[in-house]
Amino acid sequence: MPSSYLPVPPAQRVPVRRRVETPVGAARFMGGALVLLWLIEFVDVLSGNMLDYLAIRAQDPQGLVFILTAPFLHFGWQHLISNSVPFFVFGWLVMMSGRNRWLITTAISIVVSGLFAWALTPAGAYVAGASGLIFGWFAYLLVRGLWTRDWRQILIAVALVVVYGGMIWGVLPTQPGVSWQAHLGGAIGGVIAARVTARRN
Repeated sequence: MPSSYLPVPPAQRVPVRRRVETPVGAARFMGGALVLLWLIEFVDVLSGNMLDYLAIRAQDPQGLVFILTAPFLHFGWQHLISNSVPFFVFGWLVMMSGRNRWLITTAISIVVSGLFAWALTPAGAYVAGASGLIFGWFAYLLVRGLWTRDWRQILIAVALVVVYGGMIWGVLPTQPGVSWQAHLGGAIGGVIAARVTARRN
């Protein structure tokens, strides 16, 4: 006997809603993530900076795996402090659009940023820090409105340009010792993530 099914009447169909985080929930999540970064740096200091060897080793095939660990490491407290506020703010804003979008944007930004840092940084150099991921979140927030046509996201992008517009120059080799390669890769990853997540609306 052939199988059959009964279609659900239109009146009984329940629309699938995209999960959006509350401001408090997103803040708690990003606060926890920031605390984790500080705990990792504390452990690094106690270990005599041994965790720094988990940073990306440029152009070393064995160093490719550290693309996944480098964003959570920092070369000293000042490095971490400079990243802490934008890490929380941008991560919180991305999280507000939904946890899945945060995960997708974070993953793409980390991978693309890491690949750029690995391939374009002078051989043998170590690259670490959350700034590549931060640039990914920043770019995502700036361009997502181009595809979603959401006026609220466009307003957020305008506000970010006003407050953090100077960051854009970080994708250029303007400051010695700062990985513009990771910044550029992260920004490109953020644009890719914005396009990918826009298709999921």
